Formats: sequence, C-alpha cells, structure tokens
Amino acid sequence: MQYLSVAEAAMKWGVSERSVRNYCAHGRVEGAFLVGKTWSIPESAEKPERLNKHTDAPRTLLEVLKAEKAAKLHGGIYHKLQIELTYNSNHIEGSRLTHDQTRYIFETNTLGVTDEAVRVDDVVETANHFKCIDMIIDSAPGAPSEALIKQLHAVLKGGTADSRQDWFAVGAYKKLPNEVGGRETAAPEDVAAQMKKLLADYNAVKTKTFDDLLEFHWRFERIHPFQDGNGRVGRLLLFKECLRYNIVPFIIDESLKLYYYRGLQEWERERGYLRDTCLTAQDRFKKDLDYFRIPYDDRD
Repeated sequence: MQYLSVAEAAMKWGVSERSVRNYCAHGRVEGAFLVGKTWSIPESAEKPERLNKHTDAPRTLLEVLKAEKAAKLHGGIYHKLQIELTYNSNHIEGSRLTHDQTRYIFETNTLGVTDEAVRVDDVVETANHFKCIDMIIDSAPGAPSEALIKQLHAVLKGGTADSRQDWFAVGAYKKLPNEVGGRETAAPEDVAAQMKKLLADYNAVKTKTFDDLLEFHWRFERIHPFQDGNGRVGRLLLFKECLRYNIVPFIIDESLKLYYYRGLQEWERERGYLRDTCLTAQDRFKKDLDYFRIPYDDRD
C-alpha cells in the first residue's frame, strides 16, 4: 500500500495541513498511523466528511483528550494539560522544578542541563503525575472509588524517598495523624469509614452541580486520607469529575494558591471563596478550549 504525507494529503483534499493532522489525531482517517511524529496516510483514504453539527453531538474535552492521548499528539490540548496541571499542582505543594523543566521531562523524558541542584523526588513525582493524568483520562467515565484513589496515590508516590519509609503507606491510607493548614484531619483509624461514607454520599447524587464537585473535594481534603500527596490526588479527582460531567475544568496556579487554601478553610462558613477562585481558574481554562476549538457550555 502507498502512503501520503500530511502535505500530500492536504493538497489532494484541498484543506490545510493542520486540518489533516486534526483528522488523523481524532481517528477520522482510516488506516492513518504515526511514525515518530509524522502521519502516514493511506493513498486510498478519503477526505473525512464535515461534521454535521445538527446531527452529531459536539466533541467533548474528554473525547479530544482520549484521541490525542492515543495518537501521542504533540502540541494539542492533551500535551498542554499534562504540562500545566502537573507543573502547577506540584508547584503549589513545594516542587522546585520550573515550568520549562516540567515541559522538558514530558517531551523528552530527560531533565536537561541545569546549574542548580534538583531534588530527585521532584523529578520522580513529576513523571508520576503524568501517568496519573493518563489514569484520570482513562477512568473519567466511571464513578470515583477507593480502588482508583489508592491507585492514584500509589502511582504518584511510587519510587519517592517517602515510599522507602516504614511509616509511609504508598497506595494505602495513612498510619500516623497529620494536620493540614493547622487543622486536625481524620484519625488514621477513622479514615476508611469516612472515605466510604464520602464516596457513598457523593455517588448517590445523580445530577452533579459545580458545588457538588467542590464539596466532594473539600471533604476529601478534610479527611486527608494519605500521609502525603492529598492535595495532588484531590485535584486529580476533581479534574476527573469535571471531565466526567463535561464541566469546564480548571487548574489552580501559584497566583490562586492562597485564595484556594482560604476557600478550603472557609467552605463550611462561606462557599463563595472557593467557588469564585475555581471559577476564575475555569475562565482561564476556557481560553485554552477556545484556542483549540473545543466546545463547552458557557453557562458553567
């Protein structure tokens, strides 16, 4: 069989090369496959029909992420999400890696040259977080479960210095009491029961609102089920549920960190703090969706 390059297919079909790459990445060109970063397109392949927006449901962010992940597409929303969510979620927890270093690890699986000492755990947890995002995309359609939550923690903290400590339970609930923001959290012996109740209460709500997702996140962080890594696992779960219900997700960055922590601290008294912070982050994410031409409900 003869194959065409992206440029040759674009000329044959009378479209831009960008359109051809999008067709391939979204699985709309039968038989097309990647060789390195280059698409090979069967000469017999036909130009995909234009999607009829009156008969075809618009592609969701989750569908696009799954397609780009499967195609190992560089430069799309999946690529950007991996870097932005990993960098920001790790950074607000104390990672010293720069945004460029995070991007370099994702794109090349190497760190690159640096004049400063780099903590091994920062590198390990960055690589692990990329895997966690893939897990979130794969598991997004299903309800959150204890098994998924523990698996996320096991992947995130696997191979770190913590994982070599006898008192640190990787992929299992904490053994020792801990605090968050100066507040007590669930006692180790109470964690399992509280997590089961949290998941039962949340999964019993059939139609989820934005506040339902935030309430779930707040309760998870108040329980603080793991010795470390609770914030990152909690934000991954929150991102997953946004994908599941086609709610515009959001990424908490350094500029929103203090507002985010205040929102969690004050949730019982005033929900507006956390809600407004997350809505601000959501508006920023909408700009990425607009750029990549991914539809969303603007009422979110």
